[in-house]
Amino acid sequence: MSSETSSLGHSAGSPSDLRGDLEAVVRGLVDQPDAVSVAEFRSSEEILFEVSVAPGDVGKVIGRQGRTIRALRTILAARPEATPHAFELVED
Repeated sequence: MSSETSSLGHSAGSPSDLRGDLEAVVRGLVDQPDAVSVAEFRSSEEILFEVSVAPGDVGKVIGRQGRTIRALRTILAARPEATPHAFELVED
């Protein structure tokens, strides 16, 4: 796989690819993957990804002592994006 392709098969770089990758990772963590949705909100300074999951899956995304959600934020921060991004978790 080339360095310009993410591990999930999308080309690295665009926020939409980030949204899709984030959604795929979160779907793999939860019991109700069909309830997962990721909304993308852009401003001039950052991109906010709002992740919605079923109420019973919130703890799975947060993880013990916040380790899982911190890891998701780290993954977002490590991507080669020019625009900073933020991550917010909400339950449906």
